[in-house]
Amino acid sequence: MSGDKALLLEQARKYHHTVSPPREFVPGVTPLPPSGAVLDEDDRAALVEAALDMRIAAGARALRFERGFARAMGLRKAHLTNSGSSANLLALTALTARDLEEHRLVPGDEVVTVAAGFPTTVNPIVQTGLVPVFVDVELGTYNTTPDRVAAAVGPRTKAIMIAHALGNPFAVREITELAEERGLFLIEDNCDAVGSRYEGRATGTFGDMSTVSFYPAHHITMGEGGCVLTDNLALARIVESLRDWGRDCWCEPGEDNRCRKRFDYQLGTLPPGYDHKYVFSRVGYNMKSTDIQAALGLTQLAKLPAFGEARRRNWRRLRDGLDGVPGLLLPEPTPGGDPSWFGFAMTVLPGAAFTRREIVDFLESRRIGTRLLFAGNLTRQPAYADVPCRVSGDLANSDIVAEGTFWIGVYPGLTDEMIDYMIASIRAFASGGAEGGRP
Repeated sequence: MSGDKALLLEQARKYHHTVSPPREFVPGVTPLPPSGAVLDEDDRAALVEAALDMRIAAGARALRFERGFARAMGLRKAHLTNSGSSANLLALTALTARDLEEHRLVPGDEVVTVAAGFPTTVNPIVQTGLVPVFVDVELGTYNTTPDRVAAAVGPRTKAIMIAHALGNPFAVREITELAEERGLFLIEDNCDAVGSRYEGRATGTFGDMSTVSFYPAHHITMGEGGCVLTDNLALARIVESLRDWGRDCWCEPGEDNRCRKRFDYQLGTLPPGYDHKYVFSRVGYNMKSTDIQAALGLTQLAKLPAFGEARRRNWRRLRDGLDGVPGLLLPEPTPGGDPSWFGFAMTVLPGAAFTRREIVDFLESRRIGTRLLFAGNLTRQPAYADVPCRVSGDLANSDIVAEGTFWIGVYPGLTDEMIDYMIASIRAFASGGAEGGRP
């Protein structure tokens, strides 16, 4: 590293402490968001260094992150994308590729998914001409169950695509076994659950593919960004091609003839020797990330274990502190699960002395940020009014989620003092006393 660069990076570290000094927590004044990125001087210096190198497209850092993240997850291949939503689209689109021959998904085939979730777990099903089959969830874990998934499988069902709810693993071993028995693909949406484990094994490593988001709300961040991971090299090759314009060539952008066969191919009805860099074997996208994003990802990746422990600690402090609060159903981990929690979900019970709107308004007035459990029940969202779908069983619990569930934060930026303030506020509200602001 040159002396000038080293000096600039040292100045970036000093600047970080100037603009991001430790802040005193003032109850009711300091915002407590439900999620957020936790960034330090190493993150700032990494971004500055990447900017100084002026590698503005994907490059060495992106490759280094892909290899490091795949290794951290215990999988063979990871492909960076521009978002977790794009990762979901790439993963499902890969299952429609001609390469899979009789196993490929075709329009009209069904994919089992959950109604109480985030839209971009389901949108790729619709966007690829497939049919979502919605199943319900359990209250408390907010995950579906193997019996519900099994009951949803029909003659045209070809895949399962489910997210681990708020970091809480669904019964992924059992659902993986079900998928194998029925000849179905399984995609794990692991965007909210990086670092979670089920029966001692990392989530995101059970299915044919898994996806991750690096949006600032998630376990580690690149600002924007996502990833598709798999142990299946054939699927990995399809994902890479779809991400990179649909091209057939596997050389990195900027590389010329690394394969030594650039002008030796004949594909389709193209002239023999047509430049392989411009042969397109799939209808793809450009969903790559950049080296600047990957630079941040590399420094964040080193913090993943500590971030996961902080999330578990904050969740446990909330769970213990809110035990027995009247009117609220508190969350529970799925049996066998060790979640790296994304949030702390609560459901206002029927017959409670207050509504969700009332407790949410109260918490927001105290600067305690809240979120609903994403779409609540996707079949009730206006975007899906005309979407062909099938519902297996009823969606009674998803309706309860839509009417009564919300969550608060557990992310590593929250201190014990902040968590205790959240606990005291919820207890005061639920008690109905003057401090709670209810008559």
